[in-house]
Amino acid sequence: MHLYDNLIAVTDRSLCSGDFLTQIKKITSLHPHSLILRERDLPDEEYLLLARKVQAICGKEADVKVPFFVHSRIEIAREIGCRNLHLPLPALAALGARPDGFACVSTSSHSMEDMRQAVALGADRIILGTIFETACKKGLRGKGLSFVSEICSACPLPVYAIGGIKESNIEAVIAAGARGGCMMSGYMKYSGSESEA
Repeated sequence: MHLYDNLIAVTDRSLCSGDFLTQIKKITSLHPHSLILRERDLPDEEYLLLARKVQAICGKEADVKVPFFVHSRIEIAREIGCRNLHLPLPALAALGARPDGFACVSTSSHSMEDMRQAVALGADRIILGTIFETACKKGLRGKGLSFVSEICSACPLPVYAIGGIKESNIEAVIAAGARGGCMMSGYMKYSGSESEA
């Protein structure tokens, strides 16, 4: 199994030192499990334009197609024909159930209660955080591998850990019961050789 098979790429343009779309091409060359276009700061019009470009890179332009997920924006996902969606749990809860027409809906969880709510709402996969301390959320203490194990032992859905996930700890995360993890900085700063990722 390839190192990146179990690592979801989550984007953040602010971490990318060069051209963002060039970086997306580098990321897709690693064949990550899937890619979530986060970019929460963008207004809808700009997100829509970017989503179309990233979707093309993940699909027809990639040598191996990478499943592409729109983050939060249901109508944009529908407009561009994207059948994968990531919703924060409060957004999914506000809908009362997973939205129709999507092949995969992932959602965030930060506790056992969150996970059970996500399952009840019809989510297809869980993004579980925050596992290790991360620069993205400075000062927030990671919940650790025992938390991953506790959630995974009770969760009927695939669980992907987020928060400080990198190549050096993904095997421990999987050993704790997760299907894989989500990586942001490692992908956004990937320079072109796996040893530098």
